[in-house]
Amino acid sequence: MKQSPSTPLPPPDERRRLREAQSLTQAQVAARVGVARETVRSWETGRTTPRGRKRDAYAKLLAELATEKNEQDEKEQKEQKDPKEVTAGQDPAPVAIDLRSDALTPAQAFDALYAFCAPALVRQTYLLTGRRELARESVERAFQLAWQSWPEVALDRDPAGWVRATAYECALSPWHRLRPRYRHPEPPPADATDRALMDVLLKLPPPHRRTLLLYDGVGLDLPDTAAETEASTPATANRLLHARAAIAERLPELSDPAELHRRLATLASTERLRAAQPPAVRHGSERRARFWTRAAIAFTVALIGTTSLTLRSAPTHYEPPVAPGSDVRGVPKRVAPGPLSEAESKLREKLREESARGPERLQPTLP
Repeated sequence: MKQSPSTPLPPPDERRRLREAQSLTQAQVAARVGVARETVRSWETGRTTPRGRKRDAYAKLLAELATEKNEQDEKEQKEQKDPKEVTAGQDPAPVAIDLRSDALTPAQAFDALYAFCAPALVRQTYLLTGRRELARESVERAFQLAWQSWPEVALDRDPAGWVRATAYECALSPWHRLRPRYRHPEPPPADATDRALMDVLLKLPPPHRRTLLLYDGVGLDLPDTAAETEASTPATANRLLHARAAIAERLPELSDPAELHRRLATLASTERLRAAQPPAVRHGSERRARFWTRAAIAFTVALIGTTSLTLRSAPTHYEPPVAPGSDVRGVPKRVAPGPLSEAESKLREKLREESARGPERLQPTLP
C-alpha cells in the first residue's frame, strides 16, 4: 500500500515511544483516534497499518506528540543550562529521555528514568501483590539494583522494562511470607467493586496474574509479555485466557478486555501510593553496596586468618600412626576358678571351725 506524502507515519517503535513520552495509554490514543485499543496495539507492533481517515488522524496525533516531545526536550535542556530558572517545588514532567545521551550524567539519567517509571510502577506492583508497603519496597529495590548495574541498564533497549521485570520478581519472591509483617493482610480498598476485583486478582496464580497485568494493565503485546515473563508465546496466551476466564466467572461485567483494562487503571489510581525520591534511592543503593562490600572483605579476612592459624598450628613433620595391636601367641588363656574338690571343701570347713586361739600353725605369733 502506498503511503500519502502528506501524512507520513513513523516506524512502529517510534509510535510507541512517542505515546509513552506523553504518558498516554493505548486506550487514550484509541479514544482520540476513534478505534479500539487492540488496533492501536497492532499499529505499534507493526502487525497492521492504518488506512484511510484513521491513518490521517493517527498520523496527525503522532505529529502533535512529536512536537510536544521536542518542546519538552528543549525546555529540559534550557533548565539544565539555567538551573536558577527552575521553579522551586515543581515536579518534572514524566518524559522519555534517551539514557545514552552524553548530555546527561549517570545520576541525571537515573533520576529521569525514576521520575518517569516509579509512580506508575508502584501502582502496578500494588495490583500484583495487594500490599502497599511491599509495592514501594519492591520498586525501590529494583531501582537500587538498576543503579548498581547502571551501565548495563542505560544501554538496554528497554530500561523501563528492565526495572519493571526486576520489581515484579522482587514483589513475587516467596521469601516475603517468612517476614512477620507480611503474615497479616493489609486493609482492602474502600470501594466494594475495587475490593472484589482485588480479591479475584490475588486468587490468581502469580504467573497468570503477572501476565494479565502486563497485557491488560500495562498494555504490552503478547510477544513482549512472553519475553518479560520468560515463557513461550502459546503459554503466555493460555495464561492470559485462563486469567480472563477466572475474572469473568467471578465478575461477569469484566468479560470485556477494554472494561477490564479500565477497571485495572481505576483500581491502581485510587490508591495514593508515593515512591521515594530518586536521590534517596541512589544513596540507599550505594549504602547497600558498601555494606555488602565490607561484609565480603570481613569474611575474606576471617577466612584468611583461619587459614593462617590452621597452617601455623599444623604439625611440621610426618607422624606415623600407631600400629594396630596384634595377637601374642603362647600365653595361656585366663580360666575362671572351678568347683572345689571334696578334700578342699573339708579343709575349708575345718579352717572355719577352728578358733583364733587354735594351734600356732594356724595363727603364728611374733617372737
